[in-house]
Amino acid sequence: MSSDLSNRAKQDYDRIQQALSGDQKAYAELLKRHWDSVYYMLLKMVHNKDDAEDLTIEAFGKAFKNLKSYEPEYAFSTWLFRIANNNAIDHIRRQRNKTISIDSQGRNSDDDNPVQLQSDFADPEEEMIRKQKSDLLLAVVDQLKPRYSELIKLRYFSQYSYEEIAAKLNLPMGTLKAQLFRAKELLYNIIKTKEV
Repeated sequence: MSSDLSNRAKQDYDRIQQALSGDQKAYAELLKRHWDSVYYMLLKMVHNKDDAEDLTIEAFGKAFKNLKSYEPEYAFSTWLFRIANNNAIDHIRRQRNKTISIDSQGRNSDDDNPVQLQSDFADPEEEMIRKQKSDLLLAVVDQLKPRYSELIKLRYFSQYSYEEIAAKLNLPMGTLKAQLFRAKELLYNIIKTKEV
């Protein structure tokens, strides 16, 4: 570990070592300690609270999954911010690429490039594929323990906000986020084992 690290960074390193040895509370402490700073950085980038919350959970998920590869040459927060920043950039690119191309009648008069129009509607084939994927995912979600299944369904199928879920289930926000993170991790593991 670098001697240039701040006391806070050294404390993070201790938590990481505890987490790697199986201490679940250490994960929760890292999450609690860095949640706000990561969330607000992402909110500035994506300008959407729900997307920022989802990206924050995703960033912590990737960081915790790859915790063994963390090198204490830099502070954990620096490493976590890099992960979160890269996730946000990927998200922004995906959002920009949601366009459809118009054939030759829709070309700009100045050049041969097709005009790009944003579409909020899927064609019938895409809609059918989306429905099939949704049904398959729902079947996988139903394999989770009931509390995790309910969290995933409320957040991603019913599209409840974190505040709405916390109120509905009478859960503190930190507990909700930690359980939703765990539910997504379990779901990922189920899907991963089903792939050939």
